[in-house]
Formats: sequence, C-alpha cells, structure tokens
Amino acid sequence: RRRPTQPLSVRCCCRDYRGRMLAQLLPLAAALLLEPRSGTLLGRGVRSDFPLLDQNVWEGKPLVYLDSAATSQKPAAVLEVMARHQSRDNANVHRGAHALSVRSTDAYEAARDKVAAFVHASSRNEIVFTRGATEAINLVAQTWGRANLREGDEVVLSVIEHHSNIVPWQLLAEEKGIIVRFARLNSTEQLDVAHLQSLLVPGKTKLVSIAHVSNVLGCVAPVSEVVAAARQVGALVLLDACQSVPHMPVDVAQLGCDFLVASGHKMCGPTGVGFLWGRYSVLETMPPWQGGGEMIDQVTTEGSTYLPPPARFEAGTPAITQAIGLGAACDYLTALGMDNVMAYEHELGEYLYHQLQAVPGVRIFGPPPSVAPRSALAAFTVAGLHPSDLATFVDQDGIAIRAGHHCTQPLHAALGQSSGSARASLYIYSTREEVDAFIEALTSTIELFQMMED
Repeated sequence: RRRPTQPLSVRCCCRDYRGRMLAQLLPLAAALLLEPRSGTLLGRGVRSDFPLLDQNVWEGKPLVYLDSAATSQKPAAVLEVMARHQSRDNANVHRGAHALSVRSTDAYEAARDKVAAFVHASSRNEIVFTRGATEAINLVAQTWGRANLREGDEVVLSVIEHHSNIVPWQLLAEEKGIIVRFARLNSTEQLDVAHLQSLLVPGKTKLVSIAHVSNVLGCVAPVSEVVAAARQVGALVLLDACQSVPHMPVDVAQLGCDFLVASGHKMCGPTGVGFLWGRYSVLETMPPWQGGGEMIDQVTTEGSTYLPPPARFEAGTPAITQAIGLGAACDYLTALGMDNVMAYEHELGEYLYHQLQAVPGVRIFGPPPSVAPRSALAAFTVAGLHPSDLATFVDQDGIAIRAGHHCTQPLHAALGQSSGSARASLYIYSTREEVDAFIEALTSTIELFQMMED
C-alpha cells in the first residue's frame, strides 16, 4: 500500500507482488481465520505454540509463567514471521522502488490493516503505530492536548490508572496550567462512576482518560456510562486498552471512545511496538508531534507541510519488523477467536481467584467474580509478608509472578498498600495445573515464613 505520491512503476510492482503473495497465503488464511479454534483447545492446546514455556528455570523446576499482564509470551508463528522478514525482506519502507523495499512496505502496511480489523476501526488510517501504549498516550497529550487544552481546563482520570496514563497529563499540567482530577474507588474496589460524573464540568472538562481493564484490580470499566457522561459535558474519551485488547473482543465503534491505546507485547506481539487508534475526524485536526522523514509532504527552507494521519504521527524509520510481528499476533489471536479467549480466561480467572481466596491470610484486590466480571489476574497480599519476598520464594519453585506497585502507586496508596502487591496473571496458554502449582508454592512459602517467625 504505497503512498500516492510515489511513481506508478513502484505502485505497479507492489500490486504484482501482492498478487503473488496473496496466492500463496490465501489457503493458509482460510485455514486459520475461517475456523477459529474452540475455547476448549486453549491452555494445553496452544502451549506447543509457545516454545519459551517448555523449559526448567531451575533444576527440576518447570517454568510456570504467571506474569502475562506484564508481557505475554510469543507464539512461534509470530517469531517466524519476524525472522523471515529480517532474513528475506528487510529494507526501509515507503521510500524505495526496489523489490525488498516494496515487500517490506507491503508487509508493514498489511500489519496496519490487521490491527485496524482487530479493533474494528472504520479506516486503516485511524491506526498510528507507536513504540507502545505509553508513547501513544504521550502522543495524544503532546498533540491534541497542547493544541486544545488551555489554562484551567480539566482532564479527569481515576486512581486506578497506570502511570503512563497519569504522568503525561501531569507534565502537561505543569506546562499549560491544566487541572488533573482523579475519580476514586467505590466500596467494591472498582471505578466509582458516580464520583467520576461529579467531577465533570461543562466547558471545563475536556478529556476523560481511563483504563478499560485494571492491571491490578482486574475490573472492567463501565465504558458506556463513562462515554455518555463525558459527552454530556463535551469531553473526549481515551481508553487505555492494554489489558483488554489481548483478552476480549474490542470494537472501537461500540465502545464509542475517541482514542484507544494498546501495546503489542501484551498481545502475543513483540516489544517496542503498539498503536494508537483515534477517531479520524479528531486525528486530522491534530498537529505533528515529532518532525523528520516519513511525516512530511513538502520541505523547503521557508517551512514544511505534513502528510495526513497516520503518516503525520510516524516520523522517521518505524519499527518495521515489530509492526509486522504485531500484525502476525493479530492473525494468531483472530484464529483462536477472541470470544473463545475471553470465555477461557473468564473460567480460568475465576478458578485462580477462588483457589487464592482459600489460602489463609491472603487479601485479593478488586471485586469478587460474584460482584463483577474480572480479568484473569489477581493482585494480592499476604498478612505479614512483603510481596517481593513472596515473588522471590515462589520463583524457587519455577513460578513467575510479579511484585511491586505495577506502575500504579496512586492505586496502591488508595488501597493502603505502601509496599505494593504480588500479582499472578494468566493468558491463553495458562492452565489449571499451573494455578495449582502456584497455590502449592505460595502455601509452602507462607508456611516457611511462619516457621521462621516461630
């Protein structure tokens, strides 16, 4: 998909290559995409797709990877696509007439189509590749925010947010004098929608920016209520979808937001790439953020003009191989079927919650499954034990969990947990047997510390 400013000879070459490539890939695509795998084939059924999982991290201790909320593992299909691009097609995109550049450009722009389809964007031009969700939020803050926010304007967040959805707005507040307000938690440790609504002020609130799914509480934001409230005061809505896009069907049209961000490495893709989806009518009003090659139309000694979105926001040589890997990850998850993914993780997440809840001294944060839907993760503490000690000791049994604040210090302050929490998080390759192994290791660790105290 070449830019129209390129010579006709290059565009024809692209079409010829695409025809040959599609002829080879269509049978595979039909097998993968037209018959999504059953949810019953997840877990053990896909583990062979993830070579990293087949290892002992200590002698006689198989890896039990329960840290997928921090980063997911990558299926062989994604790794192979990236390796093939590096070994056969590697060249810079958008600016070459030779065959390698054409193939590289085709693959890179095909990845944009795949991401757009994955989140049901109305146009491929609504997908901007970034280094990750953090850069995507910063892009919105530094382009839309700088252009539209004035001193005294307000941005409403929540205490649930990841630091990447707090710090960019605080930096903008220091620069422009805007006000950042925070919605609190309700009694079930979910977003207090009534409090958020009370913070919205017509003419002053310009943006509501919240997590779609919490990386600590596991709760799912009531997006329709938030969007409706924001529209009543004329505010835009940004969703941090890092913990939703990999785990459930996401349709930006149904959500009704104006911006959505996600990271590739949490959805079976590589690190160093993510995306911003933006409503095109908003994107086209936003000025560039970074200047350089790729994003310009014309440059003279007197000034420059810029391409329309998404190119306007993709200055310089992009993360080509990583974007292609992200596209392959979309293919992989589409083949599984996101409804299947959500159903499998819902069942396994409930199992994790109830098994963990039965361990004496454990406190799990966020609403119980009987109160509200949860993602397949559990952040927790054990009375009298530091979360880092827990994570260190269960690692000796091959169990990989995370400990700390999970980039949510304001949330942990609201929960009264200055030392943070431990977190076990599941994904499509996780199994009940792994949950059982984790609970056994956790119980043994607690007993060990109790013996040491005695």
